[in-house]
Amino acid sequence: MPIYEYECGNCGRHFEKFVLSPQAAAPKCPVCGAENVKKSVSSFATSGRGSVGGASSCMPSG
Repeated sequence: MPIYEYECGNCGRHFEKFVLSPQAAAPKCPVCGAENVKKSVSSFATSGRGSVGGASSCMPSG
């Protein structure tokens, strides 16, 4: 089940929610209960060395 990030248009709170389908209706804000929420841009963790095309830090070097 994917996790989506949302931002409340009422109170500005950012929150995550497990969603069964990308077409599912946006959830209500867990803080203020507003229905005015939108998906926000998600960030993700990487384990690379920070250069494009570089070897991953989980790969043996050499």
